[in-house]
Amino acid sequence: MSAVTWKTRGTLAALALLGTTLTAQSEVVCEERNFDGLRYTACDIDPRTDDLRLFLDAPSGDRFGQFSAIDAELKTEGRRLSVAMNGGMYHDDRAPVGHYIENGQEVMRVIPTAGPGNFGLLPNGVFCIQQGRADVIETLRYEAARPDCRHATQSGPMLVIDGNLHPRFLEDGTSRYIRNGVGTSEDGTRVVFAISDAPVTFHEFGRIFRDDLDLPQALFLDGRVSRLHAPGLNRSDFGRWMGPILGVVETVEP
Repeated sequence: MSAVTWKTRGTLAALALLGTTLTAQSEVVCEERNFDGLRYTACDIDPRTDDLRLFLDAPSGDRFGQFSAIDAELKTEGRRLSVAMNGGMYHDDRAPVGHYIENGQEVMRVIPTAGPGNFGLLPNGVFCIQQGRADVIETLRYEAARPDCRHATQSGPMLVIDGNLHPRFLEDGTSRYIRNGVGTSEDGTRVVFAISDAPVTFHEFGRIFRDDLDLPQALFLDGRVSRLHAPGLNRSDFGRWMGPILGVVETVEP
C-alpha cells in the first residue's frame, strides 16, 4: 500500500533532507500509496497538534498564489510549510468561489444553492478548522450548525458523505483528471490531504477516501490545477497561480 513515508518528527532521513532541526511540536506523515491500481499521495494531519491554516492574501494585499510565497512570508517568523495543497475553487481574480474564513474573519459567505460546474453539484461541503479538531461538513448541515471555525473553505462536490459516495458519481464515469481533496474522521482528530498522481474519476477518487483511508467525510477541492507541497517527499508542485491554500505550519530552528 505505502511506498514512501515521511515524518517531520523523529525521522533522521527527513532531517537530513531539510538540513535543519524541526521542533517536536507536530508530526505529519506523507505517503505515496496505491489503491485499485491507482497512484496517489496522502498526508495525515492531526489538528490537535498540527498548526493547520488557510492562506489567501499576503500582508501586501496580493494573493499568495504559490507555496513559495507563503514560505517566504513564514520564514520571517522562523516558520515554514511542512505540507500544503490548493484549498478550494476560485474565480479569475483568485477570490474564493464559496464560503471562506481565515483567522476568524469571514471573507465570503456560504453558497447553499446548486449551480454550474463541480462546485454546484450538490451536496457540496465546507472544510472547517476549529480549536483541536477539523471537519468536512455538508453545506446545509454547516449552515444550520454554524460551528466556530477559525478557518473554513467551501468546495464541491462532497466525495464521501456519512460513509457513502456522492450519489451522482458513476462507477463507469469517463471524466478523468488529477484531483485533490480532504477527508476527516468522525471525531475530527484526523485530517488527510490526498491528491491523485494520475487522472482519476470522481468515483475512483471518492473510493480512495472511503475504502482505503477509511474516512466517513471527504470533500473535493479541485481538479486540473491540483497541487501538493511535501518537502519530505522532495515535492513541491508548481503551475497555475492558486486561490486559497491549505497548509500546516511548523517552527524551524537553525
